[in-house]
Amino acid sequence: MAKKKEQQKKQKLPEDFRPLMWGYDFSKVDPEEGKEIIIINTINYGFWKHWQWLADYYGVNRLKNIITEIPKSEFRNDRALHLISLILGIQKMKYENRNIKIQATRNSALA
Repeated sequence: MAKKKEQQKKQKLPEDFRPLMWGYDFSKVDPEEGKEIIIINTINYGFWKHWQWLADYYGVNRLKNIITEIPKSEFRNDRALHLISLILGIQKMKYENRNIKIQATRNSALA
């Protein structure tokens, strides 16, 4: 188990994820530190092969747990979110208004 975690920490995002991470410096994207944005962008813009990588890398149960903690408003593609929810057996998503998140980010930057 510890060996798998070491491999994950050293692993980089596959090159075919570059188009999904267009708003980020791809060379600096860490699969562990950036897991939420990687998952969000993959569900929003990725293909089946990207989804398979998520399941292989994070594991199905961990992926399911991460997705349920991400506010539903972060996902742009309702059909893709619905499909991944069916595949993973996600019954309920966390709801948070995007405006609340944006305001919190701005307030913390000003503090």
